[in-house]
Amino acid sequence: MAAANQVFAWEGTDKSGRKTKGEITSTNTNIAKAELRKQGINTTKIKKKSAGLSLLGGGKITATDTALFTRQLATMMKAGVPLVQSFEIVADGLDNPKLKTLILTIRDDVSGGNAFAAAIRAHPEHFDDLFCNLVDAGEQSGALETMLDRLATYQEKSEQLKAKIKKAMNYPIAVLVVAGIVSTLLLVKVVPQFEEIFAGFGAELPEFTQMVVNMSRFMQEWWWVFLFAIGGAIFAFKEALKRSKAMRDGKDRLMLKLPVMGDLLDKSAVARFARTLSTTFAAGVPLVDALESVAGAAGNVVYFDAITQITEDVSSGINLNTSMKQSGVFPNMVIQMVSIGEESGALDAMLDKAATYYEEQVDNAVDGLTALMEPIIMSFLGVVIGGLIIAMYLPIFSMGEAVG
Repeated sequence: MAAANQVFAWEGTDKSGRKTKGEITSTNTNIAKAELRKQGINTTKIKKKSAGLSLLGGGKITATDTALFTRQLATMMKAGVPLVQSFEIVADGLDNPKLKTLILTIRDDVSGGNAFAAAIRAHPEHFDDLFCNLVDAGEQSGALETMLDRLATYQEKSEQLKAKIKKAMNYPIAVLVVAGIVSTLLLVKVVPQFEEIFAGFGAELPEFTQMVVNMSRFMQEWWWVFLFAIGGAIFAFKEALKRSKAMRDGKDRLMLKLPVMGDLLDKSAVARFARTLSTTFAAGVPLVDALESVAGAAGNVVYFDAITQITEDVSSGINLNTSMKQSGVFPNMVIQMVSIGEESGALDAMLDKAATYYEEQVDNAVDGLTALMEPIIMSFLGVVIGGLIIAMYLPIFSMGEAVG
């Protein structure tokens, strides 16, 4: 088994005697020095790069990283650069050491005689079945650069879609978290100061103010229980999602039923289905095999189950549009476009149009949701924070009665 590639940081002098430094990926120190000597660099210091530094600066390989890698590789191959050399050029321009090591490992496998698809199948945590199947189809047809270009476009659009959904969900969550922190600080730190002032009034506090004071006393005494309860609930929920398929399936179904957000996730799933099937089918993958790949990329159990059933129906001879209609999951517009595509022999083109339409729908829905959420959130903050402040000033109106 070949030794794993590692990243080495080096310092030295070039042919002109000028000091220089950089990084190189190699299997060990001696081979790294030899490679640098070939480049005319005399090394004075070389050491393995610390894993801790990798964690601080790009130690994780994300879907965005693989999309960037695919786009760069497609560009290189379209320019006529051989595959193995393309790997080296792409790796040299990367800052993420783990991604660089991954690409050079794939390069070594390919240069050793393995097919590109076989080399990436050894890394399922970074390249899913859809990616591997499309690369395999590209190699078999002799149009790998075209396939990589389609894959890069597909990945870029998928990441844009995910970013839009995250934007729609993260904004209100962040505001609510800040509101919770501010309210807690007011109850724990500010309200007790007012309570001391009210104690000298000699009058009974208004019911609203008394309620806030009682809440403050509770938070001062039990804030740590409250904090641990929230943290424990979040941890337990995440663990349940990891361990229980029924829990994950229930969460997926519930998310689609949420007001406003459910419609957004629904359109997102339809867009992902159309985009993935369009890309896969256009690559020459048979429809049944393409649907199997699409099911894995569905992202929601409702659509996964529907696509799995559609795959079985299509394999038994039923038209795709008929099976989609029977599933009761897909909107009529998509079914009509699939029907036209099947009749005209341009299924991939019609699916691409459907994907573009629903991606635009998601984009518009996110913008509309953000615009809608802002006044709602501001109103909520006004009621919560403003209510606490009003409660503290209500006793001032009773001062005259207390003095009298």
